[in-house]
Amino acid sequence: MAYGIPSRSSASGHRRRATVAAALGGCALVAASTTPAAAHDGGPGHDRGTSYVALGDSYTAGPVIPTQVDANCARSDHNYPSLVAAARKVSAFKDVSCSGATTAEMWKAQGTNGPQLDAVRRDTDLVTVQIGGNDVGFGSIIATCAALGSRDLTGNPCQQYYNSSGTDQLVLDIVQTAPKVDKVLRAVRARAPHARILVVGYPDLLPDDGSGCYPTVPFAAKDFPYLRDTGKRLNLMLHLVAAWNGARYVDTYGPTVGHDMCKAPADRWIEPLQPASPAAPAHPNAKGEAAMAQAVLDRLARRH
Repeated sequence: MAYGIPSRSSASGHRRRATVAAALGGCALVAASTTPAAAHDGGPGHDRGTSYVALGDSYTAGPVIPTQVDANCARSDHNYPSLVAAARKVSAFKDVSCSGATTAEMWKAQGTNGPQLDAVRRDTDLVTVQIGGNDVGFGSIIATCAALGSRDLTGNPCQQYYNSSGTDQLVLDIVQTAPKVDKVLRAVRARAPHARILVVGYPDLLPDDGSGCYPTVPFAAKDFPYLRDTGKRLNLMLHLVAAWNGARYVDTYGPTVGHDMCKAPADRWIEPLQPASPAAPAHPNAKGEAAMAQAVLDRLARRH
């Protein structure tokens, strides 16, 4: 399957999609073990000569977190790209992340926010990309599972709903999102051939041990591990696609374990559906954005 880029064959596209499907279907939730030699990565220190562009959705933008600097995109100046830019002392910084963005918004305007890829230029040195959650349907998944939860508090009505056809629809959605993310990364590389590209994964939203916290998070008990695994599958897909494209993957899930939206307000970095700290429901608060920033900084400090 070709996605508008002639350099890859249809057979190659099918093989890559099959790889994602096999990994997700088999629950092989492990990191890709190799990345192409062409990958660019930076060592420790500051980037005073670096031009940095941040692409992404609401997990990047930081809706509701003070101070909001773009009403159209609900973007905060304390989101992780802003924190990374300040810590690395970059010479130029452009954050075009926008709440609600899908991979399509890399090429088309979203309100007053232009196509995100327009910010990437030949002299761009560093690009972070966090995208795919809205393609899979984060918002609708949460709404659907919350609505179904009260019908069978001890069961897994959400999992049954998404498996009603005999195939896990969420796994299928993740597999179908893989070529979209692949196309984004190839476009970034074409626009900025010498840039370091970091694909940022999504943080831990639900307890990693599979436990629940109804009614703080109104899912049925057995849907908590199902949705946890769905999040891990999405991150696995992002890791695989990053590896195919010579990009580096940033794990934000591991560093946020133990700070999910079921935890007490003082301990959580992800807010539940009724936030206690300034943040959008089921999104990182300021501590969560800081944790993701540190994960990016740690990745930048590694040479491999």
